[in-house]
Amino acid sequence: MPGATRADMTDSIPSVRLDLWLWAARFYKTRSLAKHAIESSKVEVAGQSAKPSRALRAGERVQVRRGDELFDIEVLALSSKRGSASVAQTLYVESEASKAAREAAREKKAMERDGYSAPEH
Repeated sequence: MPGATRADMTDSIPSVRLDLWLWAARFYKTRSLAKHAIESSKVEVAGQSAKPSRALRAGERVQVRRGDELFDIEVLALSSKRGSASVAQTLYVESEASKAAREAAREKKAMERDGYSAPEH
């Protein structure tokens, strides 16, 4: 999607499927992984579990649990096409609290790893 801007993506689409948007925003490598995560209740829209076919609109809040990470994001733009990572990052904004919580969890995990020593034999 070279040269595409956020305005190009939102003008023509009033809504997009949740699984398609998660794939386009690069939270998951494939649509089937996005669909599985939604069906496994790892994705919530406005605090409620959703179906993969749910129509997502700009301005909605989405929580995505991916492994140990939890992303609390607001949808800024819609896209049904997967583009580069820099374009995908313009589709949403992550809350500061979410960023801080993920960073704290990452630091905690690193500290736990530093305290571990493998057996010598």
